[in-house]
Amino acid sequence: MNWLNTIANEIEQRHPDGEIVVSSGVSPSGVYHLGTLREVMTAEIIARELRMRGRAVRHIHVVDDLDVYRKVPAGIPESYKQYLGWPLSDIPSPDGTADMSYADYYLQDLLLVADTLHMDIEIVRAHEQYRQGAYVESIEKALLGRDAIKAILEEISGRSLDESWTPVQVVEDGYLKSRAITAVDTGTTTVTYIDRDGNERQADYGKGEVKMDWRIDWPARWWHFGVQAEPFGRDHATKGGSYDTGARIVAEVYGSQPPLPMPYNFVNRTGDTKKMSKSSGDTITAAELTRMLPSEVIWFFLMRYAPEKTLFFDEGATLMRLIDEFGELLAKPDRTEQEEQLLRLCMHGVQEQTVSRVPFTLLISSYQAALKDPARTLQIISRTEYADAATADADIITRELGFLDEWLAKRAPEEVRFSLAETIDGSRFSQTERDFMAGLADVIDKAPADADGAWFHDAIYAFKESSGLTPKELFTTLYRATISKDRGPRAGWFLSILPRDWLVARLRLQR
Repeated sequence: MNWLNTIANEIEQRHPDGEIVVSSGVSPSGVYHLGTLREVMTAEIIARELRMRGRAVRHIHVVDDLDVYRKVPAGIPESYKQYLGWPLSDIPSPDGTADMSYADYYLQDLLLVADTLHMDIEIVRAHEQYRQGAYVESIEKALLGRDAIKAILEEISGRSLDESWTPVQVVEDGYLKSRAITAVDTGTTTVTYIDRDGNERQADYGKGEVKMDWRIDWPARWWHFGVQAEPFGRDHATKGGSYDTGARIVAEVYGSQPPLPMPYNFVNRTGDTKKMSKSSGDTITAAELTRMLPSEVIWFFLMRYAPEKTLFFDEGATLMRLIDEFGELLAKPDRTEQEEQLLRLCMHGVQEQTVSRVPFTLLISSYQAALKDPARTLQIISRTEYADAATADADIITRELGFLDEWLAKRAPEEVRFSLAETIDGSRFSQTERDFMAGLADVIDKAPADADGAWFHDAIYAFKESSGLTPKELFTTLYRATISKDRGPRAGWFLSILPRDWLVARLRLQR
């Protein structure tokens, strides 16, 4: 946790007294997913660490719902193209709910997840701030400081802006548009601008009819809320990027200091070179993620590495390994100081532990072999080397199985899913295969009660020469007989956890 301590120490050095404001912000233009959560959770973990140090901290999360609707994401009707260019807060909800906007629809997930992940955040809606007049002074500073802002943008970006450039957009006939501003009246909080037809019109920036461009809105927000630290995507941290321009604007136009920059890298799907995208449809939503993974495991995934590290996630091998690694940390008797800190931060707000000492792969197979019955799953585990954990962690395992069940139903890879075949059709097996199964059934029928996976593995391999089947065919035959698939869990271990009488009868084609 060196990265976190370094950031927290610097924030405290910069602001030794008083309240600290940490900010995050996301546009509700599509689903909130794991990549989206990295910004919100990075801000929250910094706030959490500072609170644990005894500091008063506000984590303000700005919902950028006055942003322009730029692209219709996957899963949304093509008819929504008619709203391109509208503010997100003014577009109807995709589910048809009358009193809910497009922004509200997607924000629901974040609100749910924030509670599930025990985040102490203050939600700020951008459209409310603008339309209630909270940003009047910020907008006026931008309008009156137009020349200074233009000069900063041109100097840092190295490109020239048109003479008619303005730091704000106006809402014209429902659409956010960049228009030339000809006059500003601070007494009536109005701007006069030239519309698309060349006519003069007015917009009231005290009522949300004007919005600052992103590169100005961001530093204006820092000044307005007194933000002292904020994570943001690496794309904003490039030389000449929006943080660089924002830092100059907040200092020279708003007379304030920029927040401590905390750029983070993206979360990619395993094997992908591009970040997760709201519009692609190939993402796992934040709400779905919290149904499959305990909150402490999600924190563990995002927080154990520094924000600048690219993270990779998938719902198969990565998820399974992640749960086991967190379980190992929980069970580790000699944790380092930093491991203790990581665990303390991840477990914040968690009332009941939901990750056991039983390997996740064992839980997967045991649960499915038990026909997804938690009590029978515990019985199966009690016949393995984790018998002690099955007793001591019974309640934890039962809670963990709730997440496992959701994962199996929605996102588990096909290769780990199985169910015991209800019946067996002997005609689908060759005589050689039937003879092998009958012989193995006789051996298993006489097996010691405590026969483990190694014993069953050796019992299967004993037929390697006599059965007329290759080793691969031995295992394939057993998988087809038990789960109607050509592949499955480690065969010896898998047979050892099955009910003995059921297994013997199945191999004899009796059930």
